[in-house]
Amino acid sequence: MDLLFFMSPTDLLSAHFRLDTVHQKALKKLGIASVRDLLLHLPARYEDITDVQSVGGLQKGQDAIVYGQLSGLKTRKAWKSKMAIAEGYIEDGSAKIKVMWFNQPYLAKMYQNGIYVKLAGKVAGSESKLYLSNPEIELLDSLPIDRHDSIFKGTDDADDTIYPVYREVKGVTSKWFYHTVLKCFEKGVLEHLPDPIPADILRKYNLPELRTALVWIHSPKKAEHAQSARKRFAFEEVFYIQVQKAQERAAVSAATTYTIKATKGGTAAFVDRFPFPLTAAQTKAIEALHGDFAGTHAMSRLLEGDVGSGKTAVAATTAYTVATARPPEGLGKKLEYGNLQVAYMAPTEILAKQHFESFIEYFRHLPIQIGLITGSGCMKFPSKSDPTKPTSISKTQLLSWVKNGEVPILIGTHALIYKSVEFKHLAYVIIDEQHRFGTNQRKKLAKKDARLPHLLSMTATPIPRTLALTIYGDLDITLLDEMPKGRKPVITKIVGPGGQKEMYDHVESELAAGRQAYVICPRIEEPDPTKEMAVQSKSVLAEAARLKKEVFKTRRLAALHGKMTPSEKDRIMADFAAHRIDILVATSVVEVGVSVANATNIIIEGAERFGLSQLHQLRGRVIRGTHQPYCFAVTESKSDKTRDRLKALATAKNGFELAEHDLTFRGAGELYGQKQSGLSDLGMEAIKNLKLVEAARTEARHLVTTHPELARDFPLIAERVAHLGEVLHME
Repeated sequence: MDLLFFMSPTDLLSAHFRLDTVHQKALKKLGIASVRDLLLHLPARYEDITDVQSVGGLQKGQDAIVYGQLSGLKTRKAWKSKMAIAEGYIEDGSAKIKVMWFNQPYLAKMYQNGIYVKLAGKVAGSESKLYLSNPEIELLDSLPIDRHDSIFKGTDDADDTIYPVYREVKGVTSKWFYHTVLKCFEKGVLEHLPDPIPADILRKYNLPELRTALVWIHSPKKAEHAQSARKRFAFEEVFYIQVQKAQERAAVSAATTYTIKATKGGTAAFVDRFPFPLTAAQTKAIEALHGDFAGTHAMSRLLEGDVGSGKTAVAATTAYTVATARPPEGLGKKLEYGNLQVAYMAPTEILAKQHFESFIEYFRHLPIQIGLITGSGCMKFPSKSDPTKPTSISKTQLLSWVKNGEVPILIGTHALIYKSVEFKHLAYVIIDEQHRFGTNQRKKLAKKDARLPHLLSMTATPIPRTLALTIYGDLDITLLDEMPKGRKPVITKIVGPGGQKEMYDHVESELAAGRQAYVICPRIEEPDPTKEMAVQSKSVLAEAARLKKEVFKTRRLAALHGKMTPSEKDRIMADFAAHRIDILVATSVVEVGVSVANATNIIIEGAERFGLSQLHQLRGRVIRGTHQPYCFAVTESKSDKTRDRLKALATAKNGFELAEHDLTFRGAGELYGQKQSGLSDLGMEAIKNLKLVEAARTEARHLVTTHPELARDFPLIAERVAHLGEVLHME
């Protein structure tokens, strides 16, 4: 027998089902080991087969939708007209019928005998020789149900036509999941499955309890049942993440921190030296951060602003407040205790060096030392031999000065988290484009200090509100939704097939006027033509060679991509910044942080291959100066969806509006990534629902506040949240 008499949710599947090696490998890949794991492997979508006809019951002239298996595929020419025809048969268990595609002979080579398909077309021919004429074809991994099932037998339940389709891997089909789950139901597994979500929350939001939801999601009788069950599981998934975030907030609130008072006069004097006035949004952000510094709990804040909105100036001003303050035990004893310290972490060496140079400009009038630590070396400002310039120093020397508090500001890459880096009084951590930085990492940075440093996470990636509430639920969010005066909005043009000459002529005229340009390509090298399905998108190396040979013959071009060493990238960026290069052909490696004010044109090849938010960030490379910037999004695609998406790039007022478009067009999974968030496809879909996210957030915060001993009061919720933390930690 395949099934033992009694089945518990915690049982291994192998205790109840015969699983061969292929099955075991496939299930392991999907993270399915126990019966509960199987029940929580939810359908990705549903097939509604209300309109599906039995092949055996088809009649001439009707529009038919049939599911079945293809066979006998071949090409031939019509006897009289010599028209090329692809033909074969589709069989569904009740009968088989010929399928013919006229003037499409390639279809017989595109598809293989034995594959499962859904065909939609007109029934033609004579009563004795019927065939499906030019049907649309949709590939299936398997038929939604077995061919011997009751679909064609005329059931009493007219709504019993919805079949779940599951995410598969090689070795386990959607149909296997469907039938195996039903067998688990038959063995009473639902009787032993407690519901982790409190009953009062389910009632409040009209959500089905777990047992009902599992039946409705795996074997719905009505579409509304499936929708209701999906809503429950979506809520549950977002709820666990919100509980985790609420716990992180509670941990930060419970920890001691540094209370730092900003002085109005000191801040004003620091800001007055900027070569530009602060925007109202920057001033408001600085005030919010200073307010957090003055409190008794460590700040946890996300600063979100478009490229060029002035996040670095906010970071520098608040870093000044911290670096000029003393630890409480060191008041009046400066030599012994020094000042509070700031750690500024950037995602790349290029960006870390750029911030180091920016901070030198901001702080050069003050007796504050600034350090830089990256994988390729260390620097310090000011140099003893020349107080106006930085100098290279040994890592040992820099770390010694950081440890004894002599260097109040340390900028670097992930090298900052190395065990060898120790601070004396780390009070403030600034993270650039690296949002997964929780309480434990802050503690690691602060090492032996019992006090938790304040945290500012910054991003130029526009994040939709629902996504921000979910992924960054432990952070307060501040928006820089205003651009500095004098910045001209980018003129964005969508360039389709045949529009490139005009684009190149424009860029050449800009280069002749002394400006520079970027050309962005989706790939580094050309795909191997011997490999099937090679992605035909332009490569950096080939495009740089083509542009030099055919288009910009007299201009200085260089290529930049992620496979280069940090020193190679630095050299090319330095040459571009010094205008020793006119055109930089690059991958999206220039997306974050690279700043060359004289570059006013950007051509983005294969624009349809980038998300709107990424396109917006790339476009932001050309708004650093006061000259009119231009962005050309080049696409060969003729799809309406692509055209509508790119049109949003040209018409949206800012990055936040674009992020909402991206959420609609692409979905949160592509926008943020399942691995980074810990969300499944269903959870990602749920993020489009603001009310659901806000409800989950409200209930999670209430639960954590009223039940600080969560593991004792709600062990099932605590277990799920702990598992979520493990998954994210592993990834």
